[in-house]
Amino acid sequence: MTSGAAFQSGAIEIQDEGSQLVAHLVGAQPGMRVVDWCAGAGGKTLAMAMTMQNRGHIVACDVSEPRLDGAVRRLRRAGVHNVERHLTTEGDKWLKRRAQKFDRVLVDAPCTGTGTWRRNPDGRLRLTQTDLDELLPKQARILDDAARLVAPGGRLIYATCSLLAAENDAQIVAFCERHPEFATVPLSDIWSLPAAVPCADPYLMLTPRLHGTDGFFAAVLERRAA
Repeated sequence: MTSGAAFQSGAIEIQDEGSQLVAHLVGAQPGMRVVDWCAGAGGKTLAMAMTMQNRGHIVACDVSEPRLDGAVRRLRRAGVHNVERHLTTEGDKWLKRRAQKFDRVLVDAPCTGTGTWRRNPDGRLRLTQTDLDELLPKQARILDDAARLVAPGGRLIYATCSLLAAENDAQIVAFCERHPEFATVPLSDIWSLPAAVPCADPYLMLTPRLHGTDGFFAAVLERRAA
């Protein structure tokens, strides 16, 4: 399909439904200032640009220049022009200069990827306890950094393609203990699609068995207004 004319022209993109539902929860609207903090290949950046109707400003950030280069090519193919890229580096002052400037900040965090084992079954053979032990503090640091960008009244959205509670619910509980200025927004309060809310509050939790998607977790947090 990626060799077809529709894909090559940017008319269509191939993405998992669960990934698109995470982007939907961001609630990015025209005119907003938005950060995709772990943009990777730009799939969710692309989805947010669509909901923003190419108006407003998105900053796609990542630690990998090759991933950002790939995202830029993908966005150009789709005709997106409201996205700026930023390569995050050690000691980067960009974060400090833009503290509390954004309406929405999405953190699609690096994770074990257990939610993708349906299509990548060999992943379960490679994952070790050491991998998880290294990822958990990294996820917490990423969340803490991204939270600095959220404006009063703005929202921080944390997502993984993991089914493990340690990477999901537990990270959110610990984050809220560290940052009492943030509170969880229940899924049912922000769900605006015609279909019924797919899982119980407060978080989005999708599984291949129940929903036919990759496994995804997402939590929406709001910074208390000044």
